[in-house]
Parts: sequence; C-alpha cells; structure tokens
Amino acid sequence: MHITKAIVTNYRTLRHTRVSFNAGKNIIVGDNEVGKSTLLEAINLALTGQVNGRSVLYDLHPFLFNQAAAQEFIAALVRGETPEAPTFQIELYFDPTEDLILLTGTNNSLRENVPGVLLRAELDDRFAAEYEAFIGNPAEIRSIPIEFYKVVWRNFAGNDLSPRSRPLKVAMIDTGDLRYSAGPRRYVIETVSDFLEPPDRAQISLSYRKMRDAFLAEPGVSEINRRLEGLQGEISDKTISVSLDSTAKGSWESGIVTNLDDIPFSLVGKGEQSSVKIQLAMSASAHCQIFLIEEPENHLSFTNLNRLITKIDEHADGRQIFLTTHSSFVLNKLDVGNVLLFRGSDSITLNELTPTTRDYFLKLPGHDTLRLILSSGKVILVEGPSDELIVQKAYLLLHERLPLEDGVDVISVNSLAFKRFLEISAPLHIETHVITDNDGDVAAVNEKYTDYDQTDCVTIHFDRDESYLTLEHIILRDNGRGLLNTIFGTEYDTDEELKTYMKRHKTDCALKIFATNEQIVIPQYIQDAIE
Repeated sequence: MHITKAIVTNYRTLRHTRVSFNAGKNIIVGDNEVGKSTLLEAINLALTGQVNGRSVLYDLHPFLFNQAAAQEFIAALVRGETPEAPTFQIELYFDPTEDLILLTGTNNSLRENVPGVLLRAELDDRFAAEYEAFIGNPAEIRSIPIEFYKVVWRNFAGNDLSPRSRPLKVAMIDTGDLRYSAGPRRYVIETVSDFLEPPDRAQISLSYRKMRDAFLAEPGVSEINRRLEGLQGEISDKTISVSLDSTAKGSWESGIVTNLDDIPFSLVGKGEQSSVKIQLAMSASAHCQIFLIEEPENHLSFTNLNRLITKIDEHADGRQIFLTTHSSFVLNKLDVGNVLLFRGSDSITLNELTPTTRDYFLKLPGHDTLRLILSSGKVILVEGPSDELIVQKAYLLLHERLPLEDGVDVISVNSLAFKRFLEISAPLHIETHVITDNDGDVAAVNEKYTDYDQTDCVTIHFDRDESYLTLEHIILRDNGRGLLNTIFGTEYDTDEELKTYMKRHKTDCALKIFATNEQIVIPQYIQDAIE
C-alpha cells in the first residue's frame, strides 16, 4: 500500500509536476527553490485535507496557487480576454491492493483505473454571478478571488473524502519548523496520545477534570471569587468568577506538557527536539503507512545524526518514506539508490545502481555524493586533495577565476571509487571529467573505463607517457627541477631526490604550487579537462 506517483498542477511553486516514487524510501534532493518542501506539503494536503495543520477549507488563500498562473490569468483579463479561473490540483496514485478497492476509478487526469485521491481548488458555480461581477473590472484585480472558490476532495472512484475517511494515515515531520510555543501541546495531541488506549485517555481526562474542580475548592480561589461576586451590577448583571477552562479548548491535551528529564520539551536543545520529534512520531504512529520528513539533519551533530538515521531505517520496514535532505551522509546511509533528483517538474531516480555501488556508499557514507548529484555544471573528479589543488590552480591560470565561480565542482575521490561516481553521473547526464594517473599502464586505464567510451557526458583524462606514472612525475617533467626547487624552497640536485620529496609531501607541494606567483606549466591532459 503506497503512492506510486503524484501529479501536481498549479500548486504554489509546482506548475506542472509529475513524479514517480519508490515503494519504500524516497530521498528527495534538488537545488534550492525547486519545490522539494512544496512536494511534501502537496502530498500531505491530498492525504489529510490540511495545510499548515489547518483544514484547507478554512485556510485557502491566493498564495496556494502558482503565482505565474495567477499573473497570467490577471494579464489575460486586463487584455479583455475571458480566461478560465485558475485551479490547483493534486493527484496521488496508489498501488492497486484489495484494501484500496473503494478508492479505485478513472476520475483522474490520466484516466487510469487505479486507486487514488485528488484535491482541487476551483471556482464554485454557486458564486458564478458574483465572480462575473468581480472580473468585470480587471484593473482592480490583484489576486485570485478565493472567496468564490471551493475545495473538491475525493477519491478516484468519485466519492467525496472527509477527515474521517482519509485513505492512508500520514505523518508530516518538519524539523525545521519547531514552533516552540505550540510544540509541547502538539506533541501530546499528535504523538504521545497515540500511545494511549481509549481507557487511558479517559482516565487522564477524568483526572484533569478533578484537578479543575480541586482548583475551585482552594481557599484562596474561593475567597477571590467571593470578592468578585461583589462586582455584580457594576460591570455585568451576571456573577463574575475565575475558573480553569472546561471547554474543548481546555482539554487535557492543551494543558499537559511533555518533559525530557523533567525539563519542558520546548526548552531543550533544538537538536534534541528534532531527533525526538522524528523518533516519537515514527514510534507512536503504529498504523501510519506514510512518513514525510523534512531535513532530519537539522541541528544534529554527526554522531546524533547517525543514531537518528539508524532509527529511521529501523522504522521504515513496510512503510513509505519521503525525506528531503541536504546531507550526503543521510542519503548514503539510507541508500543512495533511493535518491530522487527533483527538478520541479519531474525527477530522475537512481534505483538502478548496481548492488555493489549502493553498498559502497552505504558503508562509506562520508562521500560527498550530493555535490555530484546536484551539480548543474561540470564536475571534475580527481584522486586526492593534492590533485584537487593542482586542478584549482590550472583553472585559475586558464580562466582567471576559481572553478566554483563558473559552476564547476572539483571533487576529490579515491581513484578506486571513480566508477562508483560515474555510475551516478551517467544516468543523470552530468558532465563529468575524470583526471587520473596512468600508473604505468595506459591499456589498463583504457580497459577500466571502456564502458563509458560511448557516453557523451563522461570523459577520462590522463597522460599517455607510461614513463611518468603519477601527477608528481608529470609536474616535474613539464616544469623542471630548478623551478620546483624555487617554489618548494628546496635544493635537490637530482630529479629522483625531488621526486621522492614530492611523493612524501604531496599536499604541501600542491599548496605551494597553488600559492606561487611563478609561471607554472600545467599538464596538457588537465588543461583538456578544464577547457
């Protein structure tokens, strides 16, 4: 029982979006402002009918509509045209199962006979006359007239939905939205309460009401109310008194707070709040099929993040998880193969990575794979930090600026991992250049990367002279011992001595080359990669 795809039209930043999902974990990554958070919000809205914790029936506003669509609508009115009133629509398609047979039908934009739900905000025909009068003066229109709108929420069988007939239970967890004043109350209502059986909740409610009655029986309170009775006739004809709220707003859920080590939840650290918020929600929601998690890495140290991700993975069994992140550690630990590169209108998945590559990143989660996945320009993979410094220097000499200023990302990768990274960049069509040593065997290098000979986005760069095995050898060959002695502050008499020194002090030598004002000759194969 899971969401197979979502189609979102004109909802906030999502103009025309269609995304397919994995049955288990979906790690959503993408550039800033492409709509990752909006996608999670749209899924939650279609499943719950709520936005920001309130029913969309009471919280519908013009900014839930795509603003480009709204402006096009207004511009058309100004031109004297009669455009259709803008709508936004969210469709969620489910995997067909017997449990969802009542949601099955063809009432969707694809006319597929599958289970699903849709939520749409559209013009209400009951206000047709008022709407026509409103658009009669387009010069005064600044936004969509949501006062004349209605919200349609139904399943693909054509039946209306309500909060009591939600098709799937969903938990929305946003660690970046810790509303501290309301946090403890919301936690009791939404999570701690889920642990309790109906008799437990009844017992707490009864005890809380007894506490209110005891409050009124306190001598001090009784004396205050006796004196307030004396104001009758001066302020009101009715008797004035103080009491604890006994209405629904004053229920035990709003009066009891959660504590961690006897400290109110709202006063503990943000990192602890983030971690507890996720773990408590996932543990409490025993019957919850879908979790929407925003950036679990917020406010957490590396060690605590590792613990949290382990917990998320443990609770993921049999549930569908949608998680946004800016952390390579998170996506590697939860399996880089579950990544969806979201681009606003569509997405690309990495679920076809080989098991060995997925396992490689899972075991070594420190690799900065997110930099590669999110790269919008050229990526250059090098063998280590010293090679990275040389490439940065080469780029600076050739273009008079550093690579990142042109959107070029130079990533230091152990040479044994080059093919792991290329397995990611190839399906995502990321322009990737590998700069590697020939290690004295040009044929072996050619054979190693033969799978990418016909791949337009991947090129391999190395020196063809097998007498020069590594970058240090080639730098010495192209620049000479005299110049390098000057740059390094050394006085070696033979190339072999200097070569040994450069091998033993790779990073130091690379730093001095990067910082020098001397005219350095950059090896041709590196120039080919950066031009």
